[in-house]
Amino acid sequence: MSSSTYQVASTIPADAGVGLKPQHFDTILDSNPAIGWFEIHAENYMSGGGARHQYLTKIRDKYPISLHGVGLSLGSAEGVCPKHLSAMKKLIDRYQPGLVSEHLSWSRWHSSVLNDLLPTPYTDESMDVFCQNIDHTQTVLGQQILIENPSSYFQLQHSDFSEVEFLVTLARRSGCKILLDVNNVYVSACNHVFDPQQYIKAIPSELVAEIHLAGHSLEQIVSGGVNQGQIRIDDHGSLTCDAVWQLYQFTLAHVGSKPTLIEWDSNIPTWQVLHQEAMLAQQHLDQLKVVSDD
Repeated sequence: MSSSTYQVASTIPADAGVGLKPQHFDTILDSNPAIGWFEIHAENYMSGGGARHQYLTKIRDKYPISLHGVGLSLGSAEGVCPKHLSAMKKLIDRYQPGLVSEHLSWSRWHSSVLNDLLPTPYTDESMDVFCQNIDHTQTVLGQQILIENPSSYFQLQHSDFSEVEFLVTLARRSGCKILLDVNNVYVSACNHVFDPQQYIKAIPSELVAEIHLAGHSLEQIVSGGVNQGQIRIDDHGSLTCDAVWQLYQFTLAHVGSKPTLIEWDSNIPTWQVLHQEAMLAQQHLDQLKVVSDD
């Protein structure tokens, strides 16, 4: 079956959601908070059982779930690992997530698996690899997937496409959709000095199926004892900054209301802090709905 025939049949509402963390399991089940949906990282649930699955089953009974992978390594020339893909398929069959997403990256070479989302050259050869791997993945999973734009800290010299050109072309050729990480766009734009709004405007609204927001850190680059400037790191460990909120508002005006996730993967805050961040995103979405109704 051609992957281009798959459509997003999402049960995820165009509301704000958050990444599901074990620290918040009991609070969520006890308080039934007003939240649109939760995202889980697939690799955290690939064991057959245990407490995490017990909690997730209960939470899934109450809320929509999306599945976000970090280990498929869709940019690997050798193809997608069959065992990893099979484990993801089992998760999908078990929890019926409303959206399934992965990254524009690679992380595996034969038996070596690197615990990172590594950059790829944006070449015709890379395009062929990604298209083949996405087509195989969508065929095995039986559904369309979303591909997330990366944050970047250096640029490879040889490329046939800009990053956004590569992402848009990939979505059109493979039949996938785009998970637009607004924080990643901002981080990369600051690190490489380009206009983040122009990046976002280059993505057709119909290709975007989800948005991510997160916090990032600002680090000093020191070489030989000399300060070489600053770099922004997408660490998902703090509140979303004002500049990213402004870029998110611009994004919504361009692509319309989309499911929006607050990512927070380090320095995990209390549930109250995380929920409040999601409610800020919800306010932006609600305001857009009011304007649209008018």
